[in-house]
Amino acid sequence: MGVYHGGLHLHSGCSNPTREGANSVVADHSQPEQEPREECGVFGVWAPGEDVSKLTYYGLYALQHRGQEAAGISVGDGSQVVVFKDLGLVSQVFDEQVLQSLKGHVAVGHCRYSTTGSTTWENAQPTFRTTAAGSGLSLGHNGNLVNTAELLEKAKELGIVERNGATTDSDILCGLLAHSAADKGIEQAALELLPLVRGAYCLTFSDESTLYAARDPHGVRPLVLGRLERGWVVASETAALDIVGASFVREVEPGELIAIDEDGLRSSRFATPEPKGCVFEYVYLARPDTTISGRGVHATRVEIGRRLAKEHPVEADLVIPVPESGTPAAIGYAQASGIPYGSGLVKNAYVGRTFIQPSQTIRQLGIRLKLNPLRDVIRGKRLVVVDDSIVRGNTQRALVRMLREAGALEVHVRIASPPVKWPCFYGIDFASRAELIANGLDDDGIRRSVGADSLGYVSLEQLIAATEQPKTRLCSACFDGEYPIELPQDALIGKHLLEGLKGVSGSAAPVLPNGYGAEDALRRP
Repeated sequence: MGVYHGGLHLHSGCSNPTREGANSVVADHSQPEQEPREECGVFGVWAPGEDVSKLTYYGLYALQHRGQEAAGISVGDGSQVVVFKDLGLVSQVFDEQVLQSLKGHVAVGHCRYSTTGSTTWENAQPTFRTTAAGSGLSLGHNGNLVNTAELLEKAKELGIVERNGATTDSDILCGLLAHSAADKGIEQAALELLPLVRGAYCLTFSDESTLYAARDPHGVRPLVLGRLERGWVVASETAALDIVGASFVREVEPGELIAIDEDGLRSSRFATPEPKGCVFEYVYLARPDTTISGRGVHATRVEIGRRLAKEHPVEADLVIPVPESGTPAAIGYAQASGIPYGSGLVKNAYVGRTFIQPSQTIRQLGIRLKLNPLRDVIRGKRLVVVDDSIVRGNTQRALVRMLREAGALEVHVRIASPPVKWPCFYGIDFASRAELIANGLDDDGIRRSVGADSLGYVSLEQLIAATEQPKTRLCSACFDGEYPIELPQDALIGKHLLEGLKGVSGSAAPVLPNGYGAEDALRRP
């Protein structure tokens, strides 16, 4: 039996309000119920006797930086799956009453930033499907698939594309998995389906009793395994393990499927590993207290700053970071350059990441709201301003102007990553070259665009050296255009792909809107 709780929208079934503004739906398995979601932080726990909903809540809280559009938790108690999700931050979606209602021994959690599909309740995760055998299946996905159109065609052939309002690759994946699981069981169905899936994916999924986790053969996004006294945890980052008191065991290997139930932990290979971890995780995405491939993210960022200082020295009075993601690199820059380090900007901790917000209007508003200069610190100073990256240039342009207005004599911008010149199709939202300031301008053109006295980027060679990982094990496509996972030649790829393909009725639309394809994104100026 499966129960689907959801905020804001009421689906067919019996309503049972769980709190003001949220509705609960009981789904009869004779009418397969399903819902939606997409991306950015995943968490799963199998722990009989523990309060798994609260563990998942705290795990998602630790992963909030990876997705701020929506959050959801599913819980299985051996006989049913309960899912609750809504738009908003983890702390906005869940309260004590909701968490108390989510009882069980296995849970899947998700916080979303959209890379496929719009920001709607239907696209929030975990996605839910019902198998023909009557079992519930909930799934959370971090990443982005590149053969979504192909998977959609397969789903249509099987007659499992439903008008549930979801437009994510995750929903299609969950539907295919639920369909195959009816005959083979979820574990075997996953082992047969995942080799057909191309792209970046870290999955946590469960039925009523068992927790599953899988990572794509390239291991583009991080996924780790942890141990509780009475159970197991999987999460996007080691920091989430720390928060819930789990000890780090190991990374989930690329091409590995893990199943955890009362019989213990089982590991299976569904593909040969070809590691290509995202280097941008070290630069920006991951928490500084996370460890990736044995290398601490904070230590990596400090080392990047040291190397940046050696590559791009400048005479200045003070090194200041753009908080918080620029702070470790600024510390490293100050250490290597001998220029004093200081705090010249105050960040409003209650404003979300500008990079992580879905619209340009909100991005621009966020820049103005989140940073304010300490005028007494920067007045009359020649500043080195260290930031993690320049993607669109909005933050740096507003920042340089603000620092000059506050009395800075000179503003020298230093960036702890190379110029971002290529779109990412594996789960980061810079999907077209038109958005990337480094695509159409050289370094001096960018300097003039943002208004800095000088501009220096760390080289790709030095960035990779700081990670202590060989280049062959890293994806740096956003910097060098070398995509490790082949993109579809027909260019059927993009954030709103399924909205273009499925149409209102769920049938394929004859024409894809301009700008949705990989080739178009690579071609656009």
